[in-house]
Amino acid sequence: MGLTASNEDYLRAIWKLEEWQDHPATSGELARALGLSPSTVSEGVSRLVSRGLVRHAPYGAISLTDEGRKQAARMVRIHRVLETGLVQLFGYSWDEVNAEAEQLEHAVSDLFIERLDAALGHPQRDPHGDIIPLPSGEIPDAVAAPDEQIPLCDLAVGEGGRVERVSDTDSDVLVYLDELGVVPGTRLRVTGVRRGVGIVRVTVSDREFDVALNAAQVVLVAVDRDAAH
Repeated sequence: MGLTASNEDYLRAIWKLEEWQDHPATSGELARALGLSPSTVSEGVSRLVSRGLVRHAPYGAISLTDEGRKQAARMVRIHRVLETGLVQLFGYSWDEVNAEAEQLEHAVSDLFIERLDAALGHPQRDPHGDIIPLPSGEIPDAVAAPDEQIPLCDLAVGEGGRVERVSDTDSDVLVYLDELGVVPGTRLRVTGVRRGVGIVRVTVSDREFDVALNAAQVVLVAVDRDAAH
């Protein structure tokens, strides 16, 4: 029996949580990511466990099995190729594509995704800088070992580097960062931190401006130690 749309949503959410944190997902984190109640998520995870797609320690961590990771990678690939196509071919902004791709991802075929991927030139990252898995589920060699990536809010004064990834969780934050020009590929340097008022001051080219701390938390920077000098 094939996977339901709900199954696919759970698997992609678990994958994404694992990407953005240094510990396995928990039921609470998964519930917040999916916007569902803990009891609903508990039932959904149990169904995935019964199908051999995830492991769930009692009251503990949730992790993907090998088969679960394969299925999750497929959904992540579909979602991120769709996001990239929506931006590059249809003029969507990066804050619009997550919700739109979520509506489309369960309806398109693998053939459509492969044709779209080819039309886009086989991109390795989506508009937010997240890695697009290969059709095999593997991560492209060129991006398999990323540079050290640190949240912008954790950079010390004088440190800088290249923006690699930005979380797509909050569309309002994406709009805000886009207006500031803090997007994947941007090179910046931290010139001041005022945690008491919740801002990080950065320089981009010849511009200096403040970034709200809550936004700086979701911007990952590949640190270039030479940029501090």
